[in-house]
Parts: sequence; structure tokens; C-alpha cells
Amino acid sequence: MSELLKITLPDGSVREVAPGTTPADIAAAIGPGLAKAALAARIDGELVDLSRAFTGDAQLALVTSKDEADALELARHDFAHILAEAVQALFPGTQITFGPSTDDGFYYDFAPKDRPFTDDDLPAIEAEMRKIIAANKPLRREEWSREQLISRWKQQGESFKAEWAAELPGDEPLTVYWSGEDWLDMCRGPHLPSTGKLDPNAFKLTRVSGAYWRGDQNNAMLSRVYGTGWLNKKQLDAHLTRLEEAAKRDHRKLGNEMDLFHLQAEAHGSVFWHPKGYLIWRELEAYMRRAIDGAGYREVKTPQVMDARQWEQSGHWGKYRENMFVIPDEVPNVDDEGPVISGEADWMALKPMNCPAHVLIFRQGLKSYRDLPLRLYENGCCHRNEPHGALHGLMRVRQFTQDDAHIFCREDQIVDEVQAFCELADRIYRDFGFTYSIKLALRPEKRFGTEEMWDKAESELRAAVVRAGLATEQYGWEELPGEGAFYAPKLEWHLTDAIGRTWQVGTIQSDRVLPDRLDAGYVGEDGEKHRPVMLHRAIFGSYERFIGILIEHFAGRLPVWLAPVQAVVATIVSDADDYARDAVVKLKAAGIRTEADLRNEKINYKVREHSLQKVPYLLVVGKREAEEGTVAIRILGEQHQKVMPLDEAIAMLKGEALAPDLRT
Repeated sequence: MSELLKITLPDGSVREVAPGTTPADIAAAIGPGLAKAALAARIDGELVDLSRAFTGDAQLALVTSKDEADALELARHDFAHILAEAVQALFPGTQITFGPSTDDGFYYDFAPKDRPFTDDDLPAIEAEMRKIIAANKPLRREEWSREQLISRWKQQGESFKAEWAAELPGDEPLTVYWSGEDWLDMCRGPHLPSTGKLDPNAFKLTRVSGAYWRGDQNNAMLSRVYGTGWLNKKQLDAHLTRLEEAAKRDHRKLGNEMDLFHLQAEAHGSVFWHPKGYLIWRELEAYMRRAIDGAGYREVKTPQVMDARQWEQSGHWGKYRENMFVIPDEVPNVDDEGPVISGEADWMALKPMNCPAHVLIFRQGLKSYRDLPLRLYENGCCHRNEPHGALHGLMRVRQFTQDDAHIFCREDQIVDEVQAFCELADRIYRDFGFTYSIKLALRPEKRFGTEEMWDKAESELRAAVVRAGLATEQYGWEELPGEGAFYAPKLEWHLTDAIGRTWQVGTIQSDRVLPDRLDAGYVGEDGEKHRPVMLHRAIFGSYERFIGILIEHFAGRLPVWLAPVQAVVATIVSDADDYARDAVVKLKAAGIRTEADLRNEKINYKVREHSLQKVPYLLVVGKREAEEGTVAIRILGEQHQKVMPLDEAIAMLKGEALAPDLRT
């Protein structure tokens, strides 16, 4: 008789079962309710199908819809497979390729037989998917050999799947999943027990786009069908509402309506800032300068273009070369047949980050332990060669400016400096009305430096957050294994916006690698040369992205101190024009960015237009206001207006027009 296996449950209880028993069997033994609710299992931490048999003693956790992260991943994976099955049922001859889950749904790439798919095809595909879900088809796992799988795909005319299967390792079994008895796909799994475990009203197909096979533009063009998938209709409806709200807040749309900036093909990934948009930039820059001046930073400016040998020494050339814009050191000679380069040209690169240049400044002149910490700050313009398809408004650009600083300090100063930065970041984010969470990104698999170096760096960052009182559930404290940079662990600040989205913005990294690679040193109290530790830090991250986040967070209704135009004095009748001009002069003298609207238009038209421009205050004046020295104030987003003396209105606006750090 086979020896029984010991299966330990989360509550510590142990069940002895025969070899070949599955998690589904244990769920059924516990009770019919759990058997019905179970979706998958974790065996020794690995997410697997309920039908996966135990092969030895194991820890078991049954996954239900209450385990939302796992349940969503499973559901979205299954929606993708059901999408592929539905498409092949509706459009015979269509070849399938890949269909992964995503952060909020799924997609699948197809090679249609006759024509590319369009958005008009989506309703029919959705209906077919619901039929498959209603059929409650069992999803069954099998192991096949590579030869068996390739043969199957070729027989079915699935050339893309056959190509991929031919490249999979031949020394391990490959897995397929059957949907019922007549459709299968190649997949690692896991999957739900059956299609009926999905809510047929918890998904929606959203759009169709083109996609190259394996992401290579030299390969065949495919049709990619996107969808969003959830555990129930309530979650789907909430997501669609968020998408609708996000579309209203899209910074590209609002940036155009508010005349802040534009982007165009002549400068892919770089921003053309208009006067109003650049005014927001200048206000942020002035605010940040006051903050860093008060925190003891010294502002510097470094070159845009640096020799490739510098990037080789820093390690970026080997790790980051494909993302750098590289140029020859000298302009080549040109003859009638084109450029002629004599010999090997030396290469230069536009800087993708500021840190190596700051090390070069640190190295100028002899540094003593008494000079530390040295905090160097730069509004540094950087360039990164992002793919065209990855560019997204202000959020993902090729040219950007960082609020970048590097703190060179002694070993005994690290925790104090990181704590001070945590407190500075906290004050700044609160000035903008953001809540946030903090995460510690730990050592990646590929990295520079010793294990001891990484141990120290990670523990120092952790200790600083604890001392700052931020390593708590309130601040969403979390540690992220493997997500640090190749040279240093980092703390990350994730802001939460008005509709619940999170944005990773600020960071601080504790780096012992770059000072060593670039030979930065100072003379210690013992008279010997020592390496400083280099803290890389930013709060906005980049001005471009932070402005994009602000626009979307506030839906264009920026705080008064950031609004490009803070007030407009609008006339009802031309008799009030002179009074309006005088009012504008007084408002400007009080430091309030003000414009006059004296056009011969109805006041309701003016109100609508300035509301679209997101002007915080509209001061309406007519003949009576001119005679009485008053204004009728309309606040953006409110229906009613309030009449008050002009001087009183100026006093009210003057306080709001100031940045938070300048208010008394």
C-alpha cells in the first residue's frame, strides 16, 4: 500500500491523503460550499489547477474569489482563451497566436483568414464568448511532447503556434488545455476548473488594433482584440466608470483645450510648451527651488552631451545603451557622394540621467569628511530613446527634465539623510493634496556590488523610513523583491490620484557602486581616502510627467496658485470696460495672474469659454459694479455668484494665488 501524503492547510491542520489526490478532492472533503467556491490552489506557494495531483507532502491553500489577486489573474487568463475559441468559431480559418492577461483585462492576437478584424466585430464575439461560458465546458490540462504539439498545429494550419512550439525546450513536457472536447490551446496554465466559473457579465471587449507577430515590424501584421475582465459585473461597471472618468481627465485632451502644450511628429516624444503650460512649469520649478534651498541643496548645471567612455565607466553603456541617443564626436567630412568618416569616430551620447555628471562635479577639488553631506541638485534635461509605441503624452516622453539631486555622504550620515528626504517628500506631496504609499524595491537578479553592500543599503533605507514613521499600514509600506536598480535598492513613492489610480513618482536610492566605478573619494578623519555613498533622489520624478499627473488629478482645475490664468475680469456691457481695465491693473499689482475679457459677447458665452479654460475665478462687472466698485465673483464649478467690493475680492484671491509654502 502506498504511503499516505501529509497535506498541511493554512490553519495548521494536516490531512493524510493517498498519492494522486487533488486539491479539488480535499475541497470536497472539507465541504460542498468550499468545493463550489474553490477556483484553484496554491501548492507550496505555486498557483496550480484544482485537478493537479499531489506528488508529495505539501502546503495547500485553496483559492476562492476572496483571494482577489489570484482570482482575477485566473479569470483574465480564461477570458483570453475563451476569446480565442469564440473567434475561431465565428471566423473559421483564423490562426491563433498569444493571449495574455493584463493589469485590467486581456488580449489575444489573431491572423484572420480573410480580413483584419474591426471594432464592429466585437458584439458578435462577445455573444459567442457568453455561449462558451454558459456551456460550462471543463478546462482540462494535458502534457504533450514537442513533436506531438508541432504535428497538431501543422495539421490544424496553425503556422504561428507551430513556429513557437518548435522553439520551446525539448527536454521538458509541454502543456495544453482543452476547452470541452473540441478546442485546445498551448498554455502553461493554471486555469479555472470550467468556463462556467466565469461571470458572463463581467467582461467587455474594448477595441481592436494591429500588432506585429512577436513585436517585430518585419513580421506579419495581426489583429489584436483587447478586453477587460473582472470577477463580477459590479467590478466591471466600476472599472468602466473609472475609464470614462479617466477619459474626461486625459491630460492630452485637457492640455489642448487649455492651450498648455502640444506634441507633433517633427519632435517625437518631446513637448512643445505653450505660454500657459510653461507658466505651470515655472511655478513648479520656483516652488521646488525654494524647497531644496531650504533643505541645504546646491543647484548645478551639467552638459547635455558626454563622452561614451564616461558611460562605459559608469556601467550605463553596457546596461542602457539601446535607450541612449548616440552621436559621433566630430561631424564627418562630406563630399559630393555623401559623408566620409576617416578612421574610428569617438562616440558621444545625450545623457539619459544626471548622476555621472554630478560625480564629476564632486571630484573637482579635494573633499574632506567635513564637507559632507554635499547635496547637488539639478533641473536636469535628459533624453531616452523610448520606442514610438511606448510614448504617451506627457507621461512617457523622450526628452524630460528631472528634479534630480545626489547627496554625497558618509556611512554614518545615510539614515539621517534618507529620513530628511522622506520628511521633505511628505511635505511636498501634502502641499499638492496627494496621499501616497511607500515601497522598498530590493536587489535585482543582475546587479553590481557585493551582497554585503546590498545588505547595508537595503537596511539603511528601511531604517530611515521606520524613523520617519512611514513604514506603516497607513502609508502602504511594502517591500518589492527583485525590483531595485542594477546599482542600488530604492524607496518609491506611489501617489494616489482623485479617481484611485496610483503613479510611481519620487524615489531615493542608496548607491555604493557608482562612486566606486567613477572613483569618487573624500579624505576621512583618519587622513585616508574613503568612498562616499551616493543617494540618488527625486520628488516630482520629471516635470513633464508630474504636470500630466496634476492635470488628470485635478481634471484641469489646478489649485489657484498653479493656474496659468487665476482670474478673468469679464464685462457685461461696454460701459464697464474702463472699470474692468482698472480692476485688472489692481489684481496684477497684487500678484494675481489676471486677464480682461472685453469682447462684445453675451456673458453666458464668456462664462462657458473660461470654464472650459479652467480659470478659477471669473469677476463679472457691469454698469452697477462699475458705479459701486464691486465685482460679481463666479468660482469655477459653482453655479452661484457672490458680489463683493473689489478690494475685498483682491484680498481673498491674493492669499490663494500664493504657493502653499509662501502662505503665512
